[in-house]
Amino acid sequence: MTFNNAQEAFESYYDLISEQGNDFDNTKALFNQGFTILNPLDHKIDTNFRKWSNKYAEREWDWYLSGDPNAKEISIHAPIWKMMMDEDGNVRSNYGWQWQRNKQLDNVVNILKNNSNTRHAAISIYDGKEINTYSKDTPCTYAVQFTVYENRLNMAVLMRSNDLWYGFCNDQYCFSKLQELVALRLRIDIGEYYHFAHNLHLYNNFLNKKK
Repeated sequence: MTFNNAQEAFESYYDLISEQGNDFDNTKALFNQGFTILNPLDHKIDTNFRKWSNKYAEREWDWYLSGDPNAKEISIHAPIWKMMMDEDGNVRSNYGWQWQRNKQLDNVVNILKNNSNTRHAAISIYDGKEINTYSKDTPCTYAVQFTVYENRLNMAVLMRSNDLWYGFCNDQYCFSKLQELVALRLRIDIGEYYHFAHNLHLYNNFLNKKK
């Protein structure tokens, strides 16, 4: 499927999951869902029943930019992070911390600068070889890959699990900001954003919010 912006994707999938989702671990879920967003920077969710907070999403983006895995401050604004912190207050799902490990983001930019036709410009986040570190927090995103096509930067986000209500709304905002950041460093325009989730779901307590 193709959507003009993130709000169209959210509203379409809210209805689709509510009506056709499979019962799965306290959720309604659809498996192996992929779609394209044509205008990634049109990333605000103004759907009236969602009451999404642009202020919080921007705060989360700033936290990612810091590269600090400590979630104590962000948890003041989103208490869900408290459940994911280890004894030191750190989490594995600060994506900025992940893309700064081993200079992944810098490497992506350098690879694309050296060869705009590369298929190697990817950042990995979830890593099965590190599963012993996921006792408190398991990253929801496998990887992010960038491709330059017709002198525009396209991006694909691949997720193992994606909660539509919180996860998609905030993640797409931060990932589209990442796409913008890489495009600025390459001095090219932004292209499309492709989003794939192996498990795209709504928790049962959010199923009747539209009504």
